[in-house]
Amino acid sequence: MLKSKKSQKSKSDPARRASRGLKALSTRLPGVTAEALGRRGFADGALVSDWPKIVGQDLARASEPLRLSFANRRERRDGTLLLRVEPAFALILQHLQTQLLERVNGFFGYHAVAQLRILQGPVRGADEEDDVADAKPLDPEIQAAIEAQLAEVDDEAFRDALLRLAQSFHGRGED
Repeated sequence: MLKSKKSQKSKSDPARRASRGLKALSTRLPGVTAEALGRRGFADGALVSDWPKIVGQDLARASEPLRLSFANRRERRDGTLLLRVEPAFALILQHLQTQLLERVNGFFGYHAVAQLRILQGPVRGADEEDDVADAKPLDPEIQAAIEAQLAEVDDEAFRDALLRLAQSFHGRGED
């Protein structure tokens, strides 16, 4: 019997592997992160990535979600959200617990989280803002050049963000 063309090519055939082509990282990333985030109770990672939008910038700077656990994994209701919180902010967050729970449950669209557990410790990204504050002042000529280049940007918020980025980049130079 003759073998069909399909069966003649092996799975390890380089031509077959090349025909699959390159895939964008964005198509692979959800699969890669899903397992790591799933172990921490974050089914899709949206709670982690959208944390500043959910709780606001001020709360997001001082806190970060670490784990979301449920007594009954199938129902995914009345869970416990473990947050790492800057030690100086922990008492304030306890007072804001009701509002925070409302925001998180509003994000999910149902009563997913019933209680918060607070773990005091340094929050990732909290020091980034301090680094910007420690940046040296810009030379007036550089400041003027940056502002001139950004004058063409129509979106004011985007222009301001780009200006802050340029200032922090140029202000980190060594003495």
